[in-house]
Amino acid sequence: MTLETSIEYVKGIGPERAKLIKNVLGLSTVDDLLNFYPIRYLDKSKVFKVSQLEESSIEIQLKGRITHVQEVQTGKTKRLSAKFNDDTGTMDLVWFQYSKWLKEQIPVNREVYIFGKINVFNRQFSMPHPEIEAEEKKEGENRLKPIYPSSEKLTKRGLNQRFFQVVLRNICKEIPNLIEENFPDYLIKAFKFLSRQHTFLNIHFPKDMEHFEKADNRLKFEESFFFQLGYALKKLHHKTHSPGNPFPIVGDHFNNFYNHHIPFDLTNAQKRVLKEIRIDMKRPIQMNRLLQGDVGSGKTMVALLTMLIAMDNGFQSCMMAPTEILAQQHYNGIKDLLAGTDVNVRLLTGSSKTSERKIIHEELENGTLSILVGTHAVLEDKVKFKNLGLAIIDEQHRFGVAQRAKLWAKNKIPPHILVMTATPIPRTLAMSFYSDLDVSVIDEMPVGRKPIITAHRREKNRDYVYNFCRDEIKKGRQVYFVYPLIEESETLDYKNLMEGLDHVMTAFSDYNTTMLHGKMKPAEKDAAMNYFASGKAEIMVATTVIEVGVNVPNASVMVIESSERFGLSQLHQLRGRVGRGAEQSYCILMTSDKLSKESRTRIKTMTETNDGFKISEVDMQLRGPGDILGTQQSGVVDFKRLDLVNDSAIIKTTKNTVDKILEADPHLANPDNLIIKNYYLRYYKGKNKWSKIS
Repeated sequence: MTLETSIEYVKGIGPERAKLIKNVLGLSTVDDLLNFYPIRYLDKSKVFKVSQLEESSIEIQLKGRITHVQEVQTGKTKRLSAKFNDDTGTMDLVWFQYSKWLKEQIPVNREVYIFGKINVFNRQFSMPHPEIEAEEKKEGENRLKPIYPSSEKLTKRGLNQRFFQVVLRNICKEIPNLIEENFPDYLIKAFKFLSRQHTFLNIHFPKDMEHFEKADNRLKFEESFFFQLGYALKKLHHKTHSPGNPFPIVGDHFNNFYNHHIPFDLTNAQKRVLKEIRIDMKRPIQMNRLLQGDVGSGKTMVALLTMLIAMDNGFQSCMMAPTEILAQQHYNGIKDLLAGTDVNVRLLTGSSKTSERKIIHEELENGTLSILVGTHAVLEDKVKFKNLGLAIIDEQHRFGVAQRAKLWAKNKIPPHILVMTATPIPRTLAMSFYSDLDVSVIDEMPVGRKPIITAHRREKNRDYVYNFCRDEIKKGRQVYFVYPLIEESETLDYKNLMEGLDHVMTAFSDYNTTMLHGKMKPAEKDAAMNYFASGKAEIMVATTVIEVGVNVPNASVMVIESSERFGLSQLHQLRGRVGRGAEQSYCILMTSDKLSKESRTRIKTMTETNDGFKISEVDMQLRGPGDILGTQQSGVVDFKRLDLVNDSAIIKTTKNTVDKILEADPHLANPDNLIIKNYYLRYYKGKNKWSKIS
């Protein structure tokens, strides 16, 4: 038997059961079974009494006698029923589908242990399809009994907990012949690990809780270690095989802007991040850096200063955004900042006129256009640069791999890459999924920016909320009213938006109101946005289209309707549309009176903190890492034991460990590290073809 052996050849399984197990659980080989871990353990020293019973979703164990076994006919269905007694009471045992020989096999009037879930019907306790073990056959050596993931379909076919325990015990007897070590002695000693063989023995049949915890810790460490190793090797390969144009000069364009045109002092976080980028771009290696920063933290300023460094070194830059509104915002912001300088910056989107495109194409090819801001239109084959040296991508997760590759191909030597995101990514997630990127974080807000005050109000408080909005408008401020728009119920939500518009216009009849939603044409969106941004409208009623791309410093209040329908990340992004000026700003979360537990957690989190990274941690706990990364990337973090939410300490430790090992031995050539290298090449290289070690 080897790890690759089909499970049909494992003692106790056979072809038919193997087919069923594969269809239901997706297990095909001995290796799959070894990594089919228990979901929990039953303490076999703990025995319940009938008098202690209550309905429960977990299996429990009782000791007593079985009596009165009989078949019961109800209409066309037949079931097997029995009574179970101990010295405190009686309960029913029931089998709804059973083999003819089952009735003869049930030990009657003998001391037995039964095991299963408790049901309650008409105030009577019952246990369907119990596992039964005679007292004299009860195993005493293992106190913790493994409980494996299963299904009703398997249980009805006799593939119950007892079956999996017997099968795994048979496999575990072969562990010395199956399991090889994958860590060198120095790691095992440093972290006081169990051997790999004892790890698998104690994850399936632990001697006690202490041995289980040691086995669990080693398996989590392994998963994180080899995952981190794969990404670290990818980064190492990139740094040794991805040439880039070095930018050694910080010249007149950067210095002139920094000394005479920058409108505010940079925060220490911005200075630190700029220094990290500067060090990267000095080297003849392509920069590949992720820039994280909360809404309003000043990422665009860092991006602009980086583009000026590229310009000082004779190279062009482009910034690509996922939507026209966001691209327009970046363009307007950069153009305003560069007013009074000789830097040429232009905007290219799907809506750009033919005459504008002609000028852009000419200036890009002759080199007089230094900075191009745009959408996917930048990727078109006819868009050719004279010397593209820096590509900045905003909200990378909205662009596909093929789209980004087109940008890399805009120059013979690929441009330096700076990826920006305003969606704070939980640190454990960034350390795992984004390990192939160098990560910079702007974790400080600009000086003088006042924290947004967030309040939760229910429908009964609406008059109070409206009066508050009127008071703010009288001070010269502007107000957003945001309504949900979810694709699955677009028609209904559009109706809600239009009704909301009517309601707001009636309640605020003395003021001008405009509307913005995703179904509007680009020209209509621009007109509505300009009408609001110019101050001609005091109120904007909008959908989540304003989540990105709207920058009106005078807007000081956002009222989010039906806020319980929004996710935490989206609520935080929406809130970031206010608080962009010097005045105190407010975000009011309107909800119905009844909220689910998860909705209450989201609303409470929003009212308690403005820290996007803290919010992202709660969001990951609620939604899971897959949803935060997006469905296309969720499989990347599909660990069997490791939990990105709760095992942050292990993730941090493994990352530091991998970094130290590769710093000293980048090719894993030292004799001590060959065991890591060989295991990686055998089991992981196929997943990471880019990480070449020889």
